[in-house]
Amino acid sequence: MMDLQNTGKMLFILGAAILITGGLLMLAGKVPAIGQLPGDIRLQGKNWGCYVPLAASILLSIILTLVLNVLVRWLNK
Repeated sequence: MMDLQNTGKMLFILGAAILITGGLLMLAGKVPAIGQLPGDIRLQGKNWGCYVPLAASILLSIILTLVLNVLVRWLNK
């Protein structure tokens, strides 16, 4: 069973992760090319629209993989 100190640390880390994610999402909206990458699919009709960010998802996946690998290697030393 976890004690209160470990629970507090876990909540603090979770809160920091949410704060960082929110900040990154706010900054991502200001990047002009993030929604117009080649490979992103945008379908629009008269009264509807659909956007599938394939290229943006792949790019984000590659960047996060690299960052997390560097972070894990740095923390394990």
